[in-house]
Amino acid sequence: MTLPIIIQVTRRKAIAPNLVDPLPLQPGTEEWNQGRAKSMSGERPIIDEVSPAEAYRLLESDSGTALIDVRTRAEWAFVGVPDLSELDRPLWPIEWVAFPNMARNQAFIDELTARMGGKLPARMFFICRSGSRSMAAAQAAAAALEGQGLAAHCTNVAEGFEGDLDRDGHRGRTNGWKARGLPWRQN
Repeated sequence: MTLPIIIQVTRRKAIAPNLVDPLPLQPGTEEWNQGRAKSMSGERPIIDEVSPAEAYRLLESDSGTALIDVRTRAEWAFVGVPDLSELDRPLWPIEWVAFPNMARNQAFIDELTARMGGKLPARMFFICRSGSRSMAAAQAAAAALEGQGLAAHCTNVAEGFEGDLDRDGHRGRTNGWKARGLPWRQN
Protein backbone atom coordinates (compact mmCIF):
# COMPACT_ATOMS: atom_id res chain seq x y z
CA MET A 1 0.00 0.00 0.00
CA THR A 2 1.42 3.39 -0.95
CA LEU A 3 1.12 6.31 1.41
CA PRO A 4 -0.95 9.24 0.22
CA ILE A 5 0.86 12.45 -0.57
CA ILE A 6 0.04 15.52 1.44
CA ILE A 7 0.27 18.49 -0.86
CA GLN A 8 -0.40 21.25 1.62
CA VAL A 9 0.48 21.22 5.29
CA THR A 10 0.71 23.42 8.30
CA ARG A 11 3.09 22.86 11.21
CA ARG A 12 0.76 20.18 12.57
CA LYS A 13 1.69 16.52 12.61
CA ALA A 14 -0.77 13.69 12.09
CA ILE A 15 -0.66 12.24 15.56
CA ALA A 16 -3.38 9.99 16.91
CA PRO A 17 -3.55 7.12 19.35
CA ASN A 18 -1.99 4.04 17.77
CA LEU A 19 -0.30 6.17 15.09
CA VAL A 20 3.33 6.05 16.14
CA ASP A 21 5.04 7.92 13.33
CA PRO A 22 4.29 11.47 12.21
CA LEU A 23 3.66 12.10 8.55
CA PRO A 24 6.54 10.60 6.56
CA LEU A 25 7.03 13.49 4.17
CA GLN A 26 8.39 16.92 4.94
CA PRO A 27 7.93 19.92 2.62
CA GLY A 28 10.96 20.76 0.52
CA THR A 29 12.55 17.31 0.62
CA GLU A 30 13.26 15.39 -2.57
CA GLU A 31 10.74 12.71 -1.55
CA TRP A 32 8.11 15.44 -1.00
CA ASN A 33 8.73 16.99 -4.42
CA GLN A 34 8.67 13.61 -6.19
CA GLY A 35 5.49 12.61 -4.35
CA ARG A 36 3.84 15.92 -5.17
CA ALA A 37 4.58 15.39 -8.86
CA LYS A 38 3.15 11.86 -8.66
CA SER A 39 0.00 13.03 -6.89
CA MET A 40 -0.53 15.75 -9.47
CA SER A 41 -0.23 13.15 -12.24
CA GLY A 42 -2.95 11.03 -10.65
CA GLU A 43 -0.66 8.22 -9.51
CA ARG A 44 -1.40 8.66 -5.80
CA PRO A 45 -4.34 9.93 -3.77
CA ILE A 46 -4.42 13.59 -2.83
CA ILE A 47 -4.66 14.83 0.73
CA ASP A 48 -4.72 18.56 1.27
CA GLU A 49 -5.68 20.89 4.09
CA VAL A 50 -7.97 23.92 4.20
CA SER A 51 -9.23 26.32 6.86
CA PRO A 52 -12.68 25.78 8.38
CA ALA A 53 -14.05 28.78 6.44
CA GLU A 54 -12.67 27.44 3.15
CA ALA A 55 -14.09 23.98 3.90
CA TYR A 56 -17.52 25.51 4.51
CA ARG A 57 -17.29 27.56 1.31
CA LEU A 58 -16.35 24.46 -0.71
CA LEU A 59 -19.10 22.39 0.92
CA GLU A 60 -21.54 25.19 0.03
CA SER A 61 -20.43 25.47 -3.60
CA ASP A 62 -19.95 21.79 -4.55
CA SER A 63 -22.80 19.30 -4.21
CA GLY A 64 -20.34 16.40 -4.56
CA THR A 65 -18.75 16.95 -1.15
CA ALA A 66 -19.18 15.44 2.30
CA LEU A 67 -17.94 16.35 5.80
CA ILE A 68 -16.72 13.47 7.98
CA ASP A 69 -16.54 14.30 11.70
CA VAL A 70 -14.05 11.82 13.18
CA ARG A 71 -14.34 12.94 16.81
CA THR A 72 -15.78 10.73 19.54
CA ARG A 73 -19.44 10.28 20.47
CA ALA A 74 -18.73 12.18 23.70
CA GLU A 75 -17.40 15.15 21.70
CA TRP A 76 -20.43 15.16 19.40
CA ALA A 77 -22.81 15.01 22.36
CA PHE A 78 -21.14 17.49 24.70
CA VAL A 79 -19.25 19.89 22.42
CA GLY A 80 -21.52 20.00 19.36
CA VAL A 81 -21.29 19.27 15.64
CA PRO A 82 -20.99 21.32 12.46
CA ASP A 83 -24.47 22.22 11.17
CA LEU A 84 -24.73 21.71 7.41
CA SER A 85 -28.53 21.81 7.27
CA GLU A 86 -28.51 25.10 5.31
CA LEU A 87 -26.20 23.52 2.72
CA ASP A 88 -28.11 20.26 2.29
CA ARG A 89 -24.82 18.38 2.63
CA PRO A 90 -24.18 15.26 4.64
CA LEU A 91 -22.38 15.26 7.96
CA TRP A 92 -21.03 11.77 8.57
CA PRO A 93 -20.07 11.27 12.22
CA ILE A 94 -17.66 8.31 12.24
CA GLU A 95 -15.34 7.86 15.20
CA TRP A 96 -11.63 7.54 14.34
CA VAL A 97 -10.96 6.51 17.95
CA ALA A 98 -13.40 5.56 20.69
CA PHE A 99 -13.71 7.33 24.04
CA PRO A 100 -12.61 6.73 26.82
CA ASN A 101 -9.69 4.43 25.91
CA MET A 102 -9.09 6.18 22.56
CA ALA A 103 -8.56 2.87 20.76
CA ARG A 104 -8.63 3.11 16.99
CA ASN A 105 -11.97 2.27 15.40
CA GLN A 106 -11.06 -0.80 13.34
CA ALA A 107 -14.34 -0.46 11.41
CA PHE A 108 -13.66 3.16 10.36
CA ILE A 109 -13.14 2.41 6.65
CA ASP A 110 -16.11 0.02 6.56
CA GLU A 111 -18.34 2.65 8.18
CA LEU A 112 -17.08 5.31 5.77
CA THR A 113 -17.75 3.21 2.67
CA ALA A 114 -21.19 2.26 4.02
CA ARG A 115 -22.03 5.97 4.39
CA MET A 116 -21.03 6.52 0.77
CA GLY A 117 -23.74 4.13 -0.34
CA GLY A 118 -21.74 3.12 -3.41
CA LYS A 119 -21.10 6.72 -4.49
CA LEU A 120 -17.70 8.24 -3.74
CA PRO A 121 -17.99 11.98 -3.05
CA ALA A 122 -15.86 14.17 -5.31
CA ARG A 123 -14.18 15.51 -2.18
CA MET A 124 -14.34 14.45 1.45
CA PHE A 125 -13.51 16.88 4.26
CA PHE A 126 -12.31 15.35 7.55
CA ILE A 127 -12.66 17.28 10.83
CA CYS A 128 -11.77 16.51 14.45
CA ARG A 129 -11.16 18.66 17.53
CA SER A 130 -7.98 20.40 16.34
CA GLY A 131 -6.94 18.88 13.00
CA SER A 132 -4.63 16.04 14.03
CA ARG A 133 -6.91 12.97 14.22
CA SER A 134 -8.70 14.11 11.07
CA MET A 135 -5.41 14.20 9.16
CA ALA A 136 -4.67 10.63 10.23
CA ALA A 137 -8.21 9.59 9.24
CA ALA A 138 -7.91 11.32 5.86
CA GLN A 139 -4.62 9.50 5.23
CA ALA A 140 -6.14 6.15 6.15
CA ALA A 141 -9.24 6.75 4.03
CA ALA A 142 -7.24 7.81 0.98
CA ALA A 143 -4.95 4.79 1.26
CA ALA A 144 -7.82 2.33 1.82
CA LEU A 145 -9.88 3.72 -1.05
CA GLU A 146 -6.83 3.65 -3.31
CA GLY A 147 -6.43 0.00 -2.34
CA GLN A 148 -9.97 -0.54 -3.64
CA GLY A 149 -9.07 1.18 -6.91
CA LEU A 150 -10.89 4.41 -6.04
CA ALA A 151 -9.30 7.83 -6.47
CA ALA A 152 -10.25 9.85 -3.40
CA HIS A 153 -9.71 13.54 -2.73
CA CYS A 154 -9.47 13.76 1.05
CA THR A 155 -9.12 17.14 2.73
CA ASN A 156 -8.20 17.81 6.34
CA VAL A 157 -9.95 20.73 8.02
CA ALA A 158 -7.08 22.57 9.72
CA GLU A 159 -7.82 23.87 13.21
CA GLY A 160 -10.66 21.36 13.57
CA PHE A 161 -13.96 22.02 15.31
CA GLU A 162 -12.59 23.53 18.54
CA GLY A 163 -9.17 24.74 17.43
CA ASP A 164 -5.98 25.25 19.38
CA LEU A 165 -5.62 25.88 23.09
CA ASP A 166 -5.55 29.51 24.19
CA ARG A 167 -3.24 30.89 26.90
CA ASP A 168 -5.62 29.64 29.58
CA GLY A 169 -5.68 26.10 28.17
CA HIS A 170 -9.18 26.37 26.67
CA ARG A 171 -10.30 25.47 23.17
CA GLY A 172 -12.98 27.12 21.04
CA ARG A 173 -11.72 30.66 21.48
CA THR A 174 -8.62 31.03 19.30
CA ASN A 175 -9.54 29.31 16.04
CA GLY A 176 -11.48 26.34 14.67
CA TRP A 177 -14.96 25.87 13.19
CA LYS A 178 -16.80 27.25 16.24
CA ALA A 179 -14.50 30.23 16.89
CA ARG A 180 -14.67 31.20 13.21
CA GLY A 181 -18.44 31.63 13.55
CA LEU A 182 -19.45 28.77 11.24
CA PRO A 183 -22.82 27.05 11.85
CA TRP A 184 -22.90 24.41 14.55
CA ARG A 185 -25.38 22.88 16.95
CA GLN A 186 -25.54 20.97 20.18
CA ASN A 187 -27.94 18.22 21.22
